[in-house]
Amino acid sequence: MTVLLLIVLLPLAGFLLNAFWGKRLPKVVSGWLASAVVFVSFVLSAYYFAGFVSGTQTKIDADIYRWIQFGDLFIGFGFLLDQLSAIWLMVVTGIGFLIHVYSISYMHDDERFAQFFSYLNLFIFFMLLLVLGNNLLVTFIGWEGVGLCSYLLIGFWFKNQDYNNAAKKAFVMNRIGDLGFLFGMFILLTHTGTLHFSNLASIQPGVLPKWILVAVTALLFIGATGKSAQIPLYTWLPDAMAGPTPVSALIHAATMVTAGIYLVARTGFLYAQAPETLTAVASIGAATAILAATIGVFQNDIKKVLAYSTVSQLGLMFVALGVGAYVSAVFHVVTHAFFKACLFLGSGSVIHALHGEQDIRRMGGLKKYMPVTYWTFLISSLAISGIFPFSGFFSKDEILAAAFAHHKILWVIAMLTSLLTAFYMFRLLFLTFTGEFRGTEEQRHHLHESPPLITIPLIILSALATVGGVLGLPEFLGFHHWLKNFLSPVVAKSGAHAHALSHSTELALMGGALAGAIVSIAYSYILFVRGGALPVPEGEEKGITRLVYHKYYVDEIYEKIIVQPVMFLSDIAYRLLDRRVIDGLVNTSGRLSMIAGGQIRKLQTGYIGYYMMFMVLSLVAVFVYALLIRL
Repeated sequence: MTVLLLIVLLPLAGFLLNAFWGKRLPKVVSGWLASAVVFVSFVLSAYYFAGFVSGTQTKIDADIYRWIQFGDLFIGFGFLLDQLSAIWLMVVTGIGFLIHVYSISYMHDDERFAQFFSYLNLFIFFMLLLVLGNNLLVTFIGWEGVGLCSYLLIGFWFKNQDYNNAAKKAFVMNRIGDLGFLFGMFILLTHTGTLHFSNLASIQPGVLPKWILVAVTALLFIGATGKSAQIPLYTWLPDAMAGPTPVSALIHAATMVTAGIYLVARTGFLYAQAPETLTAVASIGAATAILAATIGVFQNDIKKVLAYSTVSQLGLMFVALGVGAYVSAVFHVVTHAFFKACLFLGSGSVIHALHGEQDIRRMGGLKKYMPVTYWTFLISSLAISGIFPFSGFFSKDEILAAAFAHHKILWVIAMLTSLLTAFYMFRLLFLTFTGEFRGTEEQRHHLHESPPLITIPLIILSALATVGGVLGLPEFLGFHHWLKNFLSPVVAKSGAHAHALSHSTELALMGGALAGAIVSIAYSYILFVRGGALPVPEGEEKGITRLVYHKYYVDEIYEKIIVQPVMFLSDIAYRLLDRRVIDGLVNTSGRLSMIAGGQIRKLQTGYIGYYMMFMVLSLVAVFVYALLIRL
């Protein structure tokens, strides 16, 4: 338990050191200190992970201290370490460490360098707390903590009001989802008397009424839609690109957005008893996946293309959860963390070289100037597109196979999402790295490959994106699906099951998905390399292109039907309550008090002569009063 505590507390210590003393330290010391504590957490996490792999490590489920206790209610503050949380520990600390190292170079000119690293460390701390909590309340603390850190980091460059607005949007939309999480916890606590995962998992089917299970799982899923950016709470994630690029990588790849996937997987034993909610999970995941994929086709901001890609890939993970393929969902979480972190950090390398430029219409021809960034970006693009033998080929095809076995409509949507992903990712690659440079001459003059602290994490992540598929090599080809066997002690309680498909069907699905991805990439190549096509200038979009480019006007719809009515009611409340009641009636008594106080204050002049006179007059008044009583 001591080692487990160190994993969590080391990033917290890094936060405190940089928050209070970081300004006194040289930047290189501050950055490497923050990176070192995460690296040690990674090493300790690897120790436990290796123990689970070898079979020498057993599950840890222990309370550190008795937190809340009255009557029959007891909620401890404790940790749960099993195969599922061990996977997340490796992803959070491993990729988190690479992002910290990358940030040392990327943020080296920032005046609030130490503060940035303190926030990164705090983000890692809360994510580890979320993953390791042995009950829903501890998980909720980490859940709220990563929401706070996302607000601090998205709005880190707060002098830009647009960045502040993006941070507030992320914070508010996550609070909406978190309300669902809270209500789910309240109902569970009321009807079971516990929030501990082990106790909840031991509740036998049929003990809780069906409506309780459906309500709880639906409310927890609302919380997951907020953190993992699913319909209708997905619009904050693309705007989260306002933060520095390492923040985008941390949120999208290693931490916050995977929290919703983790919550559903961790509470799978509840969802197994509520198939109606699982249907909703799969349906919303599929709708989000295709919606975000279509939007990604027409985006021109390099980071927003990747942002909508993240929303889309998360939708595929929820499809897997909704059809009971928990292992496939976790598998895609891991591989997605590899290639999406590489893609975001690669985009940061491009932005760094172009001194802040993010519009791919003003890029092009960067391959010869930035070869390391190009090749790592290419590898990760092949992985996310599902090209053999890269990691995404194996994890995405598992989801497609599970969707096909469950419902053909889900498979069609997931397949279209995959084809669109391959198209827009290579659209992004070709417009950024091939052809002629379309930026300014000044930008061209300063073009160069990024320094080693940026390129080395890219190389490591691209290597992981290449070989990560070995975690789940398909069994029907005679391989040993390592991740399935590794997670079996956890997902067995979640009602997860392998989808029965013949080997020929699985092979056909795999071949079809691969062929479709290759065709999509080829079409993108014909359009943007051979044909030299460029996105239309902003404001000249027409028809369906205009609709999709403006993201189906979802933000505008929210503005009309939610934000403006709330602001209108707030204005009425201000005029009626604040000005007339608070400033009027309530402040009348306040003004009377001020007047009375002003008169009484005259008695306290500070002159001793006045005090002596009042003392004598008071004594005379006492004597007169005494005489009147006797008379």
